[in-house]
Amino acid sequence: MSPTSPMSPVQSRPMRSGLAALAAIALTAGVAGCGSEAGAGTSTGSEGSAISAERCAQNKAAGTITYLSGYQYQSSVSILEYIAASRLGYFKDLCLNVVLKPGTGDTAQNTKLLAGGRATVSPVAEQDVIQARANGIDITGISSYSNAGLEVLMTNKDITRLTQLDGKVVGHKGYVPATVRAMLVKAGVRWDSLKLVKQGYDPSVLPRRQGGLEALTGFVSNEPNQLRAAGDAVTVWKPIDYGVPSSLGAMAVDPAFAKAHPHAVEDILRAALHAYDYCGADDKHIAECVGYAAQLSGPTYDKKLNTAIWKTETQIVKDHPTAGRPLGAIDPKNVAGIVDMLHRFGIVPDSVTAGRAEGWFDTSYVKAVHADDKLVWPAP
Repeated sequence: MSPTSPMSPVQSRPMRSGLAALAAIALTAGVAGCGSEAGAGTSTGSEGSAISAERCAQNKAAGTITYLSGYQYQSSVSILEYIAASRLGYFKDLCLNVVLKPGTGDTAQNTKLLAGGRATVSPVAEQDVIQARANGIDITGISSYSNAGLEVLMTNKDITRLTQLDGKVVGHKGYVPATVRAMLVKAGVRWDSLKLVKQGYDPSVLPRRQGGLEALTGFVSNEPNQLRAAGDAVTVWKPIDYGVPSSLGAMAVDPAFAKAHPHAVEDILRAALHAYDYCGADDKHIAECVGYAAQLSGPTYDKKLNTAIWKTETQIVKDHPTAGRPLGAIDPKNVAGIVDMLHRFGIVPDSVTAGRAEGWFDTSYVKAVHADDKLVWPAP
């Protein structure tokens, strides 16, 4: 893979059910004119109720803030809490005018829209921030929930060691994610022996062994939950279990906006983190938040699958926190590990050093909204 290869949609999991009908919706040049919008009349907050008058005025001066999701209104971390922050009125409480727009699952497109100022904030994995900057796309990473990623490899139950895949057919969605490849290589699989084939988004091809398929890439919160619901048992192999670095719930911002309105960036994260806590409090709150996403998406939205997605991803965050840092803080060691992995497979050039990549992330916003590792709400 070359430095100009497409970036993996780490935050984006197109689904076979529910949201699949929405996958054809594409973002055009006029981002502000497309998609669903969570605006006036849907929130319950009171403008300025959680912020000082001076800071409220600063946030109002930031104007319209466009949040662009990773994939539609799927109930993933970095998506559902932003929907909830809008519907619960948290953005309004902080005098932020945030408009929600659904992404198509194309991470590379999201990074370009951020760099061009046509989106303000969007889920972009740490590795994709690095690849974007390596390709001259100017965005800034501002947060991440975990050093564990969502990309996984699924096999049927008769595969008990990854080395059993030597010479076998492995399915993917366009290319094998770097994290999955790193896991396979680390496990001793002979990479050049694999027969790599592109598959669609229907994970049932694996238990049916379509085309001799023995393994299939996917996302831990999506395809395994689909297969489990269908009664198909598979083994899920996670790169994090092999010490492979990644990220989950990572966000990036338009750097020009961040420079002009740093407090607004802080308060976007403040509202989202407050909503994250709310939506993870109990099953009642989860159902409420998933319901907000369903309202934006329409009657085909699969609430059961999306509830499973949210629960799976928030559990990963709990199981693999960013050690010694508040929720949302970026781990520089993880960034360095990702750079090393991307070098190993020729995805970024040698000129992208760990030190240089660390400069593409700004941890000050997450730090500013915490005191003693606890989220400060209301704002100062």
